[in-house]
Amino acid sequence: MDPLLIVLIVVVVLAVAGGIWFYAGRNRGGELPPEVSAHKPISADDVLLAPPQEPVTEPEPAPGGPAPDAAAPTTAEPTAPATLERPESIPGRMQRLRSRLAGAGGFGRAILSVLSRGDLTEADWEEIEDTLLTSDLGIEVTSSLMDELRTQAKVLDTSDPAAIRAVLRAELLQLVDPSMDRSLNLAKPTPAAGWNAADGEPAAAVLMVGVNGTGKTTTCGKLARVLVADGKTAVMGAADTFRAAAADQLTTWGQRVGVEVIRSEREGADPASVAYDATREAARGGVDVVVVDTAGRLQNKAGLMDELGKIKRVMEKVAPVGEVLLVLDATTGQNGMRQAQVFSEAVGITGIVLTKLDGTAKGGIVVTVQKELGVPVKLVGLGEGADDLAPFDPEGFVDALLG
Repeated sequence: MDPLLIVLIVVVVLAVAGGIWFYAGRNRGGELPPEVSAHKPISADDVLLAPPQEPVTEPEPAPGGPAPDAAAPTTAEPTAPATLERPESIPGRMQRLRSRLAGAGGFGRAILSVLSRGDLTEADWEEIEDTLLTSDLGIEVTSSLMDELRTQAKVLDTSDPAAIRAVLRAELLQLVDPSMDRSLNLAKPTPAAGWNAADGEPAAAVLMVGVNGTGKTTTCGKLARVLVADGKTAVMGAADTFRAAAADQLTTWGQRVGVEVIRSEREGADPASVAYDATREAARGGVDVVVVDTAGRLQNKAGLMDELGKIKRVMEKVAPVGEVLLVLDATTGQNGMRQAQVFSEAVGITGIVLTKLDGTAKGGIVVTVQKELGVPVKLVGLGEGADDLAPFDPEGFVDALLG
């Protein structure tokens, strides 16, 4: 056979075979399925299958709330339920709390029962002194108060219960000291040196400290409600990263009134980092106040005190911390005083929040803590209700003590 013919046959056979292979390949591959990207992979995210995700509906950001920061190690929990609660107004809650205090005046009833006997014997005076001591006024304050009561009784030349009660009221009011500034420092602070003005104007910062069991995280949530009721915007930082439920608890409080919560999704994360992120996000969002919750392990652990000092220093890289509020359980009495002294040395307390003050038998802690620390009681809580936190009213408190 002619060699040229052989070559031609081979070429034709190869061409037919190639066409059949090409056609089969097209049918086998077809069009790319919609879930496969046609572009070449350029990162691990392009190569690895992503887990299926539920569709997410982004909530509307709260007015003035901080913008999310994808690079931050903490996350801003969405806090925009369908219907936000409207916290009770400040005047309304103060009136309600005064009436509640007045109905719980075991301290006052005990003293008035003695005063109502008329002519006071030495045994009566001792009973009054015992009542004052059990109210946690302390020995020094009680002795001074008893001396003044006895002196005034002689000066007035009377054992009239009403007159003695008036003297007692005046003396207690002086001890509580209505002249102390009990307002919260919520003015916008001067930015720290090195703060980038492009990152916004720093918010007023409130750092909450105290031991476990005093109601610190709950108080943070209630304070957020006070701020909202006062027309201010706020952000809360969940820097208690050692108690698993603390961040969730704070988030629930924030969701009820539309206050954003900055938290870490990793249990045991660095609390100072969370506090810094909350302070920074508050500045970026242009809000008025940032409230930072902290851990509350026992105050005799030096690690906690060092940690609280670090949190405050890190927050002050943005701006000075205007308020450091110590949350105390009023029913702990003199034990609360020891806590107060340790915390004051560590972070410089600017004010006291007394919780569970509905048990007024321990109401003397108000006088004692102010006398020892030189800082005022600024807020009091009288119950478990969401709006059971209000500014401290010295006159209302003394009147409640006396019943």
